[in-house]
Parts: sequence; C-alpha cells; structure tokens
Amino acid sequence: MVATGLVAIDATVVATAVPSIVDEIGGYEAFPWLFSIYLLAQSVTVPVYAKLADQLGRKPVVLFGIAVFLLGSILCGVAWNMPALIVFRAVQGIGAGAILPMTTTIVGDIYTLQERARVQGYVASVWGVASVVGPTLGGLFAQFDIWRGIFLINVPLCLLAGWLLLRGYHERVDRQAHRVDVAGAITLTLGLAFVLLGVLEGGVAWAWDSPQSIGVFVAGALLLVAFVLVERRAAEPVLPLWVFTRPIVAATAVVGIAIGGVMIGYTAFVPTYLEGSIRATPLEAGLALATLTIGWPIAASLSGRLYLRFGFRRVIIFGGALILLGSIVVVLIAPAPSIWAMAAILIVVGLGLGFAAVPSLVAAQSSVRWDERGVATGTNMFARAIGQAIGAAIFGAVSNAVIAQHGGDESDPGTVIASSGAVFLGAAIVALLLFLAAFAIPRVVTSPDEAASAGPAPEPAGPAPAAE
Repeated sequence: MVATGLVAIDATVVATAVPSIVDEIGGYEAFPWLFSIYLLAQSVTVPVYAKLADQLGRKPVVLFGIAVFLLGSILCGVAWNMPALIVFRAVQGIGAGAILPMTTTIVGDIYTLQERARVQGYVASVWGVASVVGPTLGGLFAQFDIWRGIFLINVPLCLLAGWLLLRGYHERVDRQAHRVDVAGAITLTLGLAFVLLGVLEGGVAWAWDSPQSIGVFVAGALLLVAFVLVERRAAEPVLPLWVFTRPIVAATAVVGIAIGGVMIGYTAFVPTYLEGSIRATPLEAGLALATLTIGWPIAASLSGRLYLRFGFRRVIIFGGALILLGSIVVVLIAPAPSIWAMAAILIVVGLGLGFAAVPSLVAAQSSVRWDERGVATGTNMFARAIGQAIGAAIFGAVSNAVIAQHGGDESDPGTVIASSGAVFLGAAIVALLLFLAAFAIPRVVTSPDEAASAGPAPEPAGPAPAAE
C-alpha cells in the first residue's frame, strides 16, 4: 500500500506546481513533456516488467522499480533547468513502470475474487489519502517557492516501502532460464517516442506538414510495425500477441487507454486553468483537482460489491456514463471558471473513473492463469499509461496551438481559458469513446479453470464470482 502511495501521490502533486516550476526554470511550451516523458517511460516499461514478473517473481521487480523511482526523485529535486527536469522525470517513469502494476498483480495473486472486492477498498483508501495529500503538498510547496520538495518527499516513502516489502512479502517462484525480448522493448520504446515527439513538437518546433514532422511520424509507424513483427517471432515476447486475441483482455485495454486520456486531460490542465484564468493559488487549484481523485477511490471501494452482483460489463458501462456526463459539464462551464463548480463536477468524473477502472482490471486478471496474470495486469496498466502519454502529447499540442492563435501570451486569462477549453473538449471526446468501448466488453468472463472443466460461465447475478 505504501508503494502504491508513491505513484498515487505523484499522479497529482506535480500538476499543481507547474506554474511555480516554470517561473523558476522557464520552458512553459515544454511543460507537457513533464507528463509525457514520465508516462512514456512508465508505459513502455510496464510490459517488460510484467513479463519479468511472470518469469522471476513480483518481489525483485517491484523492489527494482522503487529503487529507480527513488533515484529519479532525487535527480528531479536538484534539476537546474526544464530539459534536465524532463530527463529526470523519465528516470522516475522507468521506476513507476514497475511499482503500480506489480502491487496490483500481487493483490491478484494473494486474494480470491471475493476477497479482492474487500481489498480494493483498502487500496482505494491509499488513493483517497493521496488525493488530498498530493495536491495539498504540491500547492503548499509551490506557494512557498520550494517546489523541489514535491520530488524529495518521495525519498522517505521509497525507503519505507522497500523496507516493508523486504520484511513482509515472501513468494515462491519456480525459477527457470528465460530470454528477455530486448528487440521488442527497444522497437516499442522508440516507436512510441517518435509518435509522441511528432505530436508534441508539431506546430511548435516545426510545421505539421513539414518534412521533419512527416519523417518523425513515418519513423514511429515503421518502428511500431517492426515491433509487431519482432513479437511474432520472439520466444518470450515482451507483449505477447495473445493479449489482442482474448476479448476480455483486449476490450479492457481499450477502456484503459481512454481512462488514461481522460485522466491526463484533467490532472495536467485543471490546475493551470484555474491558476491562469482566475488567479487561484496553487493550493486552491490542487484542492479542486483533489476531488477527482477522491471520487475515484470511493467508487473503487464500492465497485467490488457491484461487479460481484451485477457483473463487470454493467459496472464499467455505468462508470463510462458518469465520466461522459461530467466531461460534458466541464466543457459547458469552462468559459466561466469557478473553483467550486470545477471541484463538484470532478467528483462525478472521479466516481466514473473508479467504477470503470477497477472492474476492468479485475476482469482481465480473473480471465487468465497465474503465469499470465502479470502480463494481463501489465497490459491493462500499459494501456492506461499509453492513454495518458498520448493524451498529454495531444492535449499539449492543442493547448500550444490555441495559445499561438491568441498571440502566444500564456499568462493572459482569456488565452488560458480558450486553450483549456479546447483541452476539456478533447477530454470529453475521449470520454465518449470510453463509454462506447465499454459495450465491447464481453458479457461472459471465464476463468481458465472454469473453461477447462465446465465451459464458459456467465457473469455473476448474485454473490458468486464471475471468474477466479
């Protein structure tokens, strides 16, 4: 739970401090990279860690992730300019890529489906505490011009999490010789990096139709095609292609991509929107954003009971509907900024995210064997992180384009409202796609054991689980 808290706090603490960071070290046009590079590094390493966890065990992988996250946090705390901070955020992301997927996989390993409904409440409480602590700390550190503290606060938390895991978590793993899919990891990383580079720098460093822009996108596409070809031949692929052929894993991954896109649209831009439009303090903006992450754990703690009774698909659809409703209202109120109105609506969005994210993850975990659970969990986390990374890039490009159209003054309240409104419209479009994607989730979730003995089993209508 402490390890989960590292990622949970980091999800909200940085966004509230962006204006203060830019004031000291500059680079406003590059600030979306603080999120994109972190999420890119996190997303491309998730499949690698997931595969290693199925091969070597969960414990060594999560401990390595905590160590790298600790190193990245220290480096971010001493960053001297925006490029350096962006590079060090990448180091943080490499560590984060192991932490959340592994802690989630461990929960799937040691608890049954019925028990996970209760444990999700405990995990949700971590996000609930972090949703208040993160924005509050970020706002306080930014308000007192000590933004470096938002990174250095991770140091004692990393040490505590590592110590608790070393002391309290034990596992038995049948260790065998394995081959690491280096070629797959490299082509996936470079392919996504080129795509994100093209999205973020298009219209800023070069024109969208320039040879540089076209070349970057073509390179990214070719590398991703090469990644698929490599995975088809790899003995132990970093992202096995079977994840795309199993309906429950593939459908929940699509939902995860959309969840990531909606999340980053609000977590990265709501603080900047409120601080730039109505001069809200970093603390006020952070607390408004906190309602998003308060709604999430509340829904997550309730979703366990609901999916056991009504099934995964119905709960996810209900969550998607809440997200879409809240996102539409955000677009409608964006021209008239209000801290209280934004906070109230983000609670609804957060509730929807909780009802969509947790059941989709548990459904994917429950449909595979132990030796596939790391990959299934990693695929879901990978999809969410990819959605965040691509969302940050696209929304950042949209924001920069609108700012340029309004004269390039990112401190002008009218410009901030216009650019943020465009971002919120994009988030609403992603929310619509999420709602539609939820209907693609199969009505039946079958565990490997059930498939072998009794054939497909329907989702539960009562207290009995759909799959385990």
